[in-house]
Amino acid sequence: MTTTAELLKGAAELFPDEVVTQAHVRHLDLPQGAGKFALITLDNGLDHTKPTTFGPQSLANLNVAIDQVEKEAADGDIVGVGITGKPFIFAVGADLKGVELLKKHEDALAIGKGGHDVFKRLSALAVPTFAYYNGAAMGGGVEVGLHCSYRTVSKAVPAFSLPEVFLGLVPGWGGCVLLPNLIGADRAVSVIIENSLNQNKQLKGQQVYDLGIADALFEGADFLEQSLIWTASVLKGDTEVVRAELDRGDAWDQAVARGKAIADGKVHGAAPAAYRALDIIAKAKNGDLRQGFDAEDQALADLIMGGELRSGIYSFNLVQKRAKRPAGAPDKNLARPVTKVGVVGAGLMASQLALLFARRLEVPVVLTDIDQARIDKGVEYVHGEIDKLLLKGRVNQDKANRLKGLVTGVLDKADGFADADFIIEAVFEEMGVKQQVFAEVEAVAPAHAILATNTSSLSVSEMASKLKHPERVVGFHFFNPVAILPLLEIVRGEQTDDASLATAFSVAKSLKKTAVLCKDAPAFVVNRILTRFMGEIQNVIDEGTPVAVAEKAVEPLGLPMSPLVLLELVGPAIGLHVSETLNRAFPERFKVSPNLKAVVDAGKRGFYVYDSGAPELDPEVAALLQQGDTVLTEEQTRDRVLDAVAQEIGLMLDEGVVAEAQDIDLCLITGAGWPFHLGGITPYLDRAGVSERVNGKKFLAPGIASVPA
Repeated sequence: MTTTAELLKGAAELFPDEVVTQAHVRHLDLPQGAGKFALITLDNGLDHTKPTTFGPQSLANLNVAIDQVEKEAADGDIVGVGITGKPFIFAVGADLKGVELLKKHEDALAIGKGGHDVFKRLSALAVPTFAYYNGAAMGGGVEVGLHCSYRTVSKAVPAFSLPEVFLGLVPGWGGCVLLPNLIGADRAVSVIIENSLNQNKQLKGQQVYDLGIADALFEGADFLEQSLIWTASVLKGDTEVVRAELDRGDAWDQAVARGKAIADGKVHGAAPAAYRALDIIAKAKNGDLRQGFDAEDQALADLIMGGELRSGIYSFNLVQKRAKRPAGAPDKNLARPVTKVGVVGAGLMASQLALLFARRLEVPVVLTDIDQARIDKGVEYVHGEIDKLLLKGRVNQDKANRLKGLVTGVLDKADGFADADFIIEAVFEEMGVKQQVFAEVEAVAPAHAILATNTSSLSVSEMASKLKHPERVVGFHFFNPVAILPLLEIVRGEQTDDASLATAFSVAKSLKKTAVLCKDAPAFVVNRILTRFMGEIQNVIDEGTPVAVAEKAVEPLGLPMSPLVLLELVGPAIGLHVSETLNRAFPERFKVSPNLKAVVDAGKRGFYVYDSGAPELDPEVAALLQQGDTVLTEEQTRDRVLDAVAQEIGLMLDEGVVAEAQDIDLCLITGAGWPFHLGGITPYLDRAGVSERVNGKKFLAPGIASVPA
């Protein structure tokens, strides 16, 4: 029989670069004469920017610490054991860098068993155990505390979650079994399924307590001191911890059904993790922990060896690492300071940009437009949004007043832009209009000012071509809503110089956006791929396939919304405009749909009406549609759409629109909300065999978003 120590030693050999967490044991006398107490502190020796994780060696260290306190408890030397973390961090779960390296199912199983074998020893000690959630706790960090008899949480905890389902795993070290048995199935489904699939939503300390995960809540300033006073009163019998009785009847089954409905709505059966977690929660109804832990081990191992998790980790690495070091960005030391921003236009997009620049850069921002009424409306919008931030407590009154004071509007560009360092236009998407705007701006702006365009599809080089200094023009394409979507496509025109580009990247970083460098090619990245994707669905509809079949065909991708609902969000007129732009560039691949044109000409805002609460094809739109008689199945439609997307991505990489396939995926995740479990799109196309069918090769090398060869 392999011991836990042997199991972890074998796993540690597979992961030589682990950032190792120590488990320091110290002894203290509890207040009120409650007795001698052992406190285990988890600490990787680094500051709070490098959170504590559990790799195999870290688990082994905790195991050794438990050996010590187990003996002390058995000998009667201590009255209890506590576990806490370094300042600001409790522990944030398994070290995913190690998971990426695993090649065999049995190695993956060892990771699951190793965590369980160590953590469950806490509940088997001869004395009560206490977890003190002093800071951020995620995944295995949350789970180690669930194995304890009691838990306290700090009001200052900023992030507490079981994010595994978001990444393509299950909480596999006790979370799926212990949490529903602590707080009930419905609340557990909210934490494990709903929050995870809602962009990995985090809980704050107060919510952790309100849910019943923690038994006591204390202020951050003296959290450990208060937790130890409370611990003493529990051990002396002065404080009795009463937990709500669990409903193990229909309510449990209804909670699991609710979880399934949430998963269906988010991933449409396309990713297995949520469903595996729900199966374990369903089985945990009988309170049999051992059976539940075995099920967690199996699910964890199966998912670690599956493509979705590898895609999830790949996505995570793109967003956490690649996004911070944009491929192809020039030396940041070339960037010039930006002390004032000009915005041409005062419509909704321009006003959103003004608000963002004011909030993030905290420099004066001046709007201009063709008449005073529009300018006033734009400034009013920004001030109104700042008032909303004040109401929500996101800014205080002083900050709100300061931000409002930064945003002004003037009719005369010469007045507004004479001392601006960065000027961005967000006017009508028409080349002649934009060229005229830039000519007017160049005449009044200082020589060093960057001229940025928020165009979604037009050529930046052509826009700059009539200027005296085209080298300072750069594409700076935001996605709507500006405050929410992180992506910023930074486009280098043919003459854009390194200083202008470096300044654009520097501004993007200050705006807290994910910047990706794009070549000046039609529609850049996201709009080109989405237009090809949507265009192929539109083609299939035009040829004769019913709208419902065409929409349902791509459900297995688990996209955030269906193609025609997305079209409604973008606006059919904008969709039509981008397809016309791409049709001029690539007529053989991008058609302009006569049906989409008819919908736009009729002034319709989309294909659907929502009278019943659910989307239904608008009868007026149905009457406009002129379809052929070629009817495809869902599978045939899906193949057509995916083949088209794979072809387009292959061509974009050949053209050098971005540096690598990873940049395409980063753009789709951060600019179009494509799911983590797909890895954007290229890992999915590789896994489904589409890449090789269309392009004769995979987009990514083995092991990048898949199990290493």
